[in-house]
Amino acid sequence: MVKNLFISVSSQEEKEENKGSVEFQVFSFTNKIRRLTSHLELHRKDYLSQRGLRKILGKRQRLLAYLSKKNRVRYKELISQLDIREPKTR
Repeated sequence: MVKNLFISVSSQEEKEENKGSVEFQVFSFTNKIRRLTSHLELHRKDYLSQRGLRKILGKRQRLLAYLSKKNRVRYKELISQLDIREPKTR
């Protein structure tokens, strides 16, 4: 498993303070998603992990939708920092 793909959020003190924030939750879900994705590359028939991955993806999607409605600037910063979605070009 590749460890350098996972994101270090911040120092331990900041982690304890901000566990409820939307950004922290999206960070932790992104780390879980990347870890499960690398696991599923090795174990293709692990259907329970696939189900867990789909559930986490849905949770992260709902949190990002909430953040985009409430604060567009924080949403765009988070997306660019995590490199999750590609910007739309028209």
